Amino acid sequence: MNAKMKFITALKIWIVLYPSITLFLYFFGKQLSTLPLPLRTLILTMCLVPWIIFVGVPFVNFLIKTFLGKNENRS
Repeated sequence: MNAKMKFITALKIWIVLYPSITLFLYFFGKQLSTLPLPLRTLILTMCLVPWIIFVGVPFVNFLIKTFLGKNENRS
């Protein structure tokens, strides 16, 4: 995998990761704030890693393919 592809992959993951963490903390931050930091981190990663891998990134890939597919038809 070349550097450009690694950058694109990292960008896709970040596009899903940032809003997911923000929303997770918005909805569950107060409830989790009483727990020790390592336990909060464990819960956050247990919820968000599967979400990002199985739902978020595939959805971003779908959107990109849909957008690029429409542009290719216009050319």
